[in-house]
Amino acid sequence: MNYSTHYSSPLGKILLASDGDNLIGLWYEGQKYYAATIKEKIEDKSELSVFKITKKWLDRYFNGEKPDISELPLSPKGGEFRKAVWDVLCKIPYGKTITYGEIAEILADKMGKERMSSQAVGGAVGHNPISIIIPCHRVIGKNGSLTGFASGISKKVKLLELEKVDMSHFFVPTKGTAL
Repeated sequence: MNYSTHYSSPLGKILLASDGDNLIGLWYEGQKYYAATIKEKIEDKSELSVFKITKKWLDRYFNGEKPDISELPLSPKGGEFRKAVWDVLCKIPYGKTITYGEIAEILADKMGKERMSSQAVGGAVGHNPISIIIPCHRVIGKNGSLTGFASGISKKVKLLELEKVDMSHFFVPTKGTAL
């Protein structure tokens, strides 16, 4: 059995999901792949301690603080490759960005491969089931494009601005799959 609750963020309503002990999902209402990793029945259970600590973490984050990912019990559902990508995302410092290509280089090195596909990394980043906390919004295109955020580019921009990222060298693409 999985459990859920909602959180009202400054950027819209968020669904939180848990297996009872760990956070397994965080999605903005209406985002691409909304609750895609939840296959079992889900029951509303707002009083779970994991939801209480996650909501406090989110309150601090949206108030401009820098809560640490390690404060939360995370258990995203996905294959080995996706989990490896999400692990790299968890290491991106608050207020910093990284490119899909840089993540591909990190993974190639870690896996002992000559190279890794940036597109494969992009697919894993896009399917991140714990948005914001596993900071997929900090991933950008190599040319400064703010592409690829399942909740939409406007939310990505607002999250980066909240983290005081210098946005002067980034741009919003005119076409793409996650505008």
